[in-house]
Amino acid sequence: MDWTAHYPELAVANKDGTVSKKVEFADIGCGFGGLLMRLAPLFPDTLMLGMEIRTQVTQYVQDKILALRLAHKRAKDSDVPNPEVLGDLPENDEDADERQQNQRMVREAGQIAGGYQNISVIRSNAMKFLPNFFEQGQLSKIFFLFPDPHFKARKHKARIISPTLLAEYAFVLRPSGIVYTITDVRDLHEWMVKHLDQHPLFERIRDEELSGDPCVDAVTYSTEEGRKVERNAGEKYFAAFRRLPNPSVGEE
Repeated sequence: MDWTAHYPELAVANKDGTVSKKVEFADIGCGFGGLLMRLAPLFPDTLMLGMEIRTQVTQYVQDKILALRLAHKRAKDSDVPNPEVLGDLPENDEDADERQQNQRMVREAGQIAGGYQNISVIRSNAMKFLPNFFEQGQLSKIFFLFPDPHFKARKHKARIISPTLLAEYAFVLRPSGIVYTITDVRDLHEWMVKHLDQHPLFERIRDEELSGDPCVDAVTYSTEEGRKVERNAGEKYFAAFRRLPNPSVGEE
């Protein structure tokens, strides 16, 4: 995958056809990009990618990233055109809150380390095409934030966590990499924990081990869906899992 178009200031094409940097964080079903925006200044040298299946939402996130990049540059150089958060918000009850946040982020963009150059988004069905984008062991973090619960039993096979899909996630995630999950649906939380616990290449990380991890706070509070849960006084169920090393040949 050529990442130079997505990260023009960080991913540079080398003469041998390789790229200087590759994506390390993947937000599967990134929605409006709240997690990407929160993590961008925390890891300014790390490339992060949001994957979203909805065309309009993907375009919105692309426009927002472009506007924030321009706002950061304008804060450093007055000759850069004044940015706007481009595109229309997909209609929902929280449009006003989202717009206010966008305006604040544009105003403060000049203070953001890295200037949002390290985040991007693509429209794709990660359940079908994830290995097309990432090499074996390329990722260090994968995020599953408030995925579709698919409540009906006959639809459980469409959930983002399943034995088959976990094999793909284990392939693209390097040893010691982390999978972060959060949902407001207890049944889905228990489903994800069960399948990750049962997979031989993942182990759950104890809460005390995560106390200094800035990603936990971002996962819990940065997304539009997470804020909606808070407004409705709902519960959030979080779990994180570490990718274990591949077993040695002949090891059971």
